[in-house]
Amino acid sequence: MNKEMLVKLGEVMKKDNVDALMVAPGNDMVFLLGTSTHLCERFQALIIKNDGDYFYICNLLTVDEAKDMIPGHDVYGWFDGEDFTQIVKKAFEEHGLAGKKIAVNGTVRAFNVCKMVEKLDNTFVNGKDYLEETRIIKTPEELENLRKASLIADKAFEEIIKFIKPGMTEADVVNKIKAVMLENGADSAGGGIVARGENAALPHYMGKSGVIKEKDIVEMDYGCTYKGMWSDITRTVFIGEPTEREKLVYNTVLAANLAGTAAAVKGAYIPDVENAARKVIADAGFGQYFTHRLGHGIGYAGHEAPYITGVTQRNLEPGMAFSIEPGIYIKDEIGVRIEDIVIINEKGETEVLNHATKEMIIIK
Repeated sequence: MNKEMLVKLGEVMKKDNVDALMVAPGNDMVFLLGTSTHLCERFQALIIKNDGDYFYICNLLTVDEAKDMIPGHDVYGWFDGEDFTQIVKKAFEEHGLAGKKIAVNGTVRAFNVCKMVEKLDNTFVNGKDYLEETRIIKTPEELENLRKASLIADKAFEEIIKFIKPGMTEADVVNKIKAVMLENGADSAGGGIVARGENAALPHYMGKSGVIKEKDIVEMDYGCTYKGMWSDITRTVFIGEPTEREKLVYNTVLAANLAGTAAAVKGAYIPDVENAARKVIADAGFGQYFTHRLGHGIGYAGHEAPYITGVTQRNLEPGMAFSIEPGIYIKDEIGVRIEDIVIINEKGETEVLNHATKEMIIIK
């Protein structure tokens, strides 16, 4: 584990009088250890103390993997036939954490925390932001991997607009997107959201059975990983000639995307970035249909700090990576979102990582 990162993480914890951070398997563990074990209902976690020491608690079926991940550090195993909180208690006592304040990250299961609250004398607090803060400024290597991940997503869009045809299901499109990204070097591929017609008006639509019509709209939100870094892109295309209203909605979202990107400069106050895009949509009369934040940070997780909202009180700095993704969603009618990943690069310049066209595409 990176010593410099451990020092920084320890400083963040000490500032809040937190004695240790509990990290369950997931993106945070990949960030810390370069790998992760399988997350299930059985409690397991990496425990990082504010002095930089760390240890692992897990079910016996994961002990060997944990020992390989943190050689030279303690690994405590518990059996399915016993109460895991007793092993947690033993580990905490041996590491001076009995009765101490423990922060938990976003992948620790709530039902496990509830059981520990019942059985232990520790205080448990929200620690989701701690690791996000340690990685909010990307290294040059991480920025380069973000660029490559975004180029893979761009390539998928170039291929998919040649592939989409009426009669295909949303699942057909999802599967093709995944396949193209893997063929082009992605370590993993998330098909994300493919929503046709009125389904596109549901921002986080999760269906796959919709059938593309002769005249339709198709929204695609997807990404992949490359060396641990995520990409994320959304493009919306038309099947057949769009109506004037559909063109207005699309062009309004595109204008908002460009306005948000233009405002996202080094030193910009994040609420001002959000407001620049939101104003475009509101001025066009669609304000009530832009129902989510403008964007989110990206890196080891698909969503992490900085969050591009009207209440995020901080300024953009070199090394930050985030999405700009305005949308308009009118139930039972239309949904349009256009998303790019943007970074404040090493030179302090605003750099858009996605180069797939945002001009209106009409597939005939």
